[in-house]
Amino acid sequence: MFSTGSMQENSDRLDVLYRKHHKLFMGTAYNITKNEVWAEDLVQDLYVYLGEQSREKLWYKDSFNLLYCINFLQTRFLNKVKRDKKIRYTADIKDNIVDSEYNVEFDEKLDRAYEQVIVEVRALHNTNMWTSSKLYEIFWITNPKMTLKELSETIGISNSTSFIHIKKVKEYLKNNIENPFL
Repeated sequence: MFSTGSMQENSDRLDVLYRKHHKLFMGTAYNITKNEVWAEDLVQDLYVYLGEQSREKLWYKDSFNLLYCINFLQTRFLNKVKRDKKIRYTADIKDNIVDSEYNVEFDEKLDRAYEQVIVEVRALHNTNMWTSSKLYEIFWITNPKMTLKELSETIGISNSTSFIHIKKVKEYLKNNIENPFL
C-alpha cells in the first residue's frame, strides 16, 4: 500500500492516524492536562511532530505506533510543565541545599484533619445520610483513585446519583468542621 520512506507515505499515515485515533488522543490529552485548550495544543504538537518525522520505527501498519503517540503526549506535557515552572533538577539530590527544615507540625495537622474527616463520615453511617456517607467513604477514603464513573458502575447507580450523594456529604462536612481537606 505504501512505499517506504516517502513524504506522501508519512502524510497518508498521519491522515489515517487522525481519522482513526483523534478522539483517543484528545481524551488522553485531556486526562493528562485537565484543560481542553491545553489538550488541543498537546495533540496538535503530536501531529506536527509526526508530520516532520519519516522514521519507519514510528510506523505501525498503515498508521503510527499508538503507544509512542500516547507516551509523546505525556512526555511533552511534563516537559512543558517543567519548563513553565522553571524546575531545575540536579543529577545528585545530596547536592541540593534545603532552604527550610521539614515541617513536622504541618504533617501532624494534616493527619489530624484526615482523621477528623474519617470520624465525621463514619458518624454519618448512623444517620439518614448512611448511603451518602458510604459512597463518600468509598470514593474519597477507601479508594481515592476510583473515578466517579467507576464508582457508579461498581455500585450499579447512575453517575448523577453518585455525584449528588458525594456532594451532599461534602457540603455537610464543609458546614460542620474546619478542615483543609475540604
